[in-house]
Amino acid sequence: MKIDKIEFVCSSPSLNFCPKEDIPEFAFIGRSNVGKSSLINMLAGQKGLAKVSGTPGKTRLLNHFRVVSPGTSSWFLVDLPGYGFAKLSKTQKEKFEGLIQLYLQKRENLALTFLLIDSRLEPQKIDIEFMNWLGDNEVGFVILFTKTDKLSKTQLQSNLLAYQKALSTHWDELPKILPTSSETRFGRDEVMETIEEALRQIAAAG
Repeated sequence: MKIDKIEFVCSSPSLNFCPKEDIPEFAFIGRSNVGKSSLINMLAGQKGLAKVSGTPGKTRLLNHFRVVSPGTSSWFLVDLPGYGFAKLSKTQKEKFEGLIQLYLQKRENLALTFLLIDSRLEPQKIDIEFMNWLGDNEVGFVILFTKTDKLSKTQLQSNLLAYQKALSTHWDELPKILPTSSETRFGRDEVMETIEEALRQIAAAG
């Protein structure tokens, strides 16, 4: 799927400030420093769309971008705050975790969530717990493994299998997994096709 136009709409501190338009939303979330902004910029084809920072945890609002694609209706790409902030106070952590959970549970036009995982790391407890929380709360999601250009094919396959094994203790049917790289644009077509398929299903459902 190609993108004709993408523009920043707003940053919202709560659901009450999110856009009122009833169009599908595709949310992107991951632990701090997972490469979320770089991935969003790669998908959009605009380097400066989402702000890339060397300091983890810079995204602290719900950031909406309106996307227009040929042959499909408009949709929102939503850049969510990361989870697992290392340098925030307990009160700040609870605030952002509450914002994330409220959005994922209550935002009615959320079509699909993309959960970003650093492909270089072995399964992390915080990521597995978050995936299980998504499943328990019936939040549909796809796992995007980032930074795959940093690994050999053998290393990548080994890490993917490790995550599948870790998830299999909680899941009967594993979530969809897509390897990606912001540097090489690897996986972009698969991510966009996943969004396009979701939009077709929504349109068919009427």
